[in-house]
This record gives sequence, C-alpha cells and structure tokens, in this order.
Amino acid sequence: MICVAISEKKPEKCLEILDKVEMAEIRIDLTGYDLQTIARIFRHPTPTIATCRAESTGYEEQNSKLIMAIESGAKYVDIEIEVPEDKSREIIDVARKHGCKVIISYHNFNETPDMKELFAIADKCYARGAEIAKIATMANKPEDNARLMALYSISRPVVALGMGKQGKASRIVAPLMGAGFTFAAQDDGAATAPGQIKYSELKNLMQQIENVL
Repeated sequence: MICVAISEKKPEKCLEILDKVEMAEIRIDLTGYDLQTIARIFRHPTPTIATCRAESTGYEEQNSKLIMAIESGAKYVDIEIEVPEDKSREIIDVARKHGCKVIISYHNFNETPDMKELFAIADKCYARGAEIAKIATMANKPEDNARLMALYSISRPVVALGMGKQGKASRIVAPLMGAGFTFAAQDDGAATAPGQIKYSELKNLMQQIENVL
C-alpha cells in the first residue's frame, strides 16, 4: 500500500487528496491546522497516519493535536523515538483506547547506522510501545539499502526506508519485503522527506512490478 505524505495547508485541498489515495500521512506540524480542522480531516474514511513532529510544535501542542486526530479517526499515530516516555505515554494510552495503531519512528538524515545498531533501534521502538517500528535513514550507498531491508527479518511489523536518491529503491521494494505501506509524495506537492517519489510515479512502478511477478 502507498501512503501519501500530505503537508497541504488548505483543508479543502487536503480532503480532495484524501479522496484520491488509498492511505495518507497527515503531517500536522507542517499544515498549521487547528484542533477543529484536525477533527474534520481525520473523520475522512481514508486510512490516515497522524504525525506531528515535536521539534516544530513542542510537546504540549503535539499531544493535544495527536490526541484530537486519534479521537477523530486516525488509524495510526506516529511518535518519534526522541519524545520522552512521560510525554508520549498519554498519546499511546489514548491510541490503545481508540484502536489506533502506534508507530514509533526513528529518523537519521545523515547516514544509515550499522546492522547491530539498526536492530537495537527497532528493539527500542517496540520497548517504547510501538506496534510498528518505522526506521528511515539516509542511504548514501547501495549497501545502506541492504542493511535496511534486513530489518524485514524481524517477526514484528516494521517499515524500513532509505532516504535520499540512493534510498529510492528501498521505497519501491519495501512492500515486497513485508512493509504494510511505503511513503510517497503528493503529485502536486513538496516531498516531506528526501527521496520521496511522487504518488502516481510510485503507483505505476509498483503496478509494473506486480505484473512481472
């Protein structure tokens, strides 16, 4: 499944995008939506991931906006691994109550750690309450993708992706390796992470692969 990362600041445009995709991540921290708008967006029937990075909003605003998204119908909530446990616990508790799956995410915009560290990061995500561990790292060379793909040997749900030009291949093959979804950029919007492929392009590539298989 392809999850389109949305940072659209106009609510009506965001809703139009949701009408056309199979799944979406709403980057609340990049949209500037207030609580009322968040409730409206996450009531849409398309499965959504609620994401609000604390470095942009602070923990108090992050909590209030993510909780509103969960209570309004988000299927997943993404909490970065750096958020202190005492700050994330309330979000996780609300998510459990509403049947919203918890993603604990790790991002490294500089490099891909070695294999031992990658598996340790995944273990930490699960220890912090993740039902899905998301690990996105900068792929500077092809072997970085290989290390990330090795994470799919974990028996628990994981989404592992390489960022940057070298990481594009990992975004294409991730669903074939066992990821529940991979991320794409809006067709007419900016990418929210380095190396994101436009939704229509990624969908076409994945359909070609499926036809071969």
